Amino acid sequence: MNRRNFIRNALIGGAGLAALTGGGIFYYVNRPEFGRLPTGSRLEKLLASPHYFKDHFECLTPVQVMSEDVEDKENRIVATWKFLFGDKTGLVPPMPVPTVKTDLKALGDKDCALWLGHSTIYLQLAGRKILIDPVFSDYASPVFFVNRAFAGSNAYTAEDFPALDVLAITHDHWDHLDYPTITALKSKIKTVLCPLGVGEYFEQWGFDADKVIEEDWDSVIDFGHGLTAHILPSQHFSGRLLTQNPTEWCAFAFVTPKRKIFCSGDGGYSEHFRDIGKKFGGFDLAFMENGQYNRAWHAIHLLPDETAQASEDINAAKVVPIHAGKFALARHLWNEPYKSLLAESAGRNYELLTPRIGELITFNQQTFEHWFDI
Repeated sequence: MNRRNFIRNALIGGAGLAALTGGGIFYYVNRPEFGRLPTGSRLEKLLASPHYFKDHFECLTPVQVMSEDVEDKENRIVATWKFLFGDKTGLVPPMPVPTVKTDLKALGDKDCALWLGHSTIYLQLAGRKILIDPVFSDYASPVFFVNRAFAGSNAYTAEDFPALDVLAITHDHWDHLDYPTITALKSKIKTVLCPLGVGEYFEQWGFDADKVIEEDWDSVIDFGHGLTAHILPSQHFSGRLLTQNPTEWCAFAFVTPKRKIFCSGDGGYSEHFRDIGKKFGGFDLAFMENGQYNRAWHAIHLLPDETAQASEDINAAKVVPIHAGKFALARHLWNEPYKSLLAESAGRNYELLTPRIGELITFNQQTFEHWFDI
């Protein structure tokens, strides 16, 4: 083969490889789990929101996801490299996470709650069954080698759940909106509750539009039997690929004549917690984000001292920490959030509860072991 033919064949081969690679990437990012951006009437609803600006949502007070003023700041490439390939010693429990397998179908209609790992919460209130941010996959990411669940932490599957009156989703990140889990639960879900834009995922995934309730911050939804759900602001961000903040994020309050329950979702500290506390006059039980934090991005995730302060701001009687105990999404020790919040909670005006995954939470006096001391 002469030199000219060699170069020509090499160029043809390179172009073919590039085309195959590009086609593969195009196919990969167009898989249904990535979702699609809001269009049509849904986009028109977004454009009408006071929190939507041209093509994205913003917090009540706009913040940067990555701070520029921390002493140990590092660029995103370095941070991502450490996250993917850095030493994970201490970031993962040395043994399987202890869990309790409660029979959810045998609970009847009594009021109760369970933390099911990370930010997944199961509630029974006023005879209604509510599931928040369920993730039962082995990985909270679009690829199999990132964000692997801790050994033992996936104690529940879709088959364990009774029919669900409400599936509530706080935002579209992979560790909160999990495509395999949603599709496995689909036949059990009566109504989806989510902030603006998130409904697009559910319609793409085959849910009837009339089963999706999708509203802006400070909206109130009446589910009957005395149960109302409130979509509330949080200080976070959204997006499942490269487009940032295409959909809204939120916290939730679920209120009945007997109970008031708060779920923070993800988000950093700001005055909105005090505003929520004043609006509702306090909560019987609050599930508060506490984990996956770093000084570099603490504007959009709570540090333990901020979790404690936010819990007081909303006037919670009892607090259950969430967003930890299942995935290592930050570089802190896996049990540091629990130990730090335990110290920060001393002398506070709330009771800190630390149930194991799947351990029943009643609205009576309970004591939970510090299961994270392993």
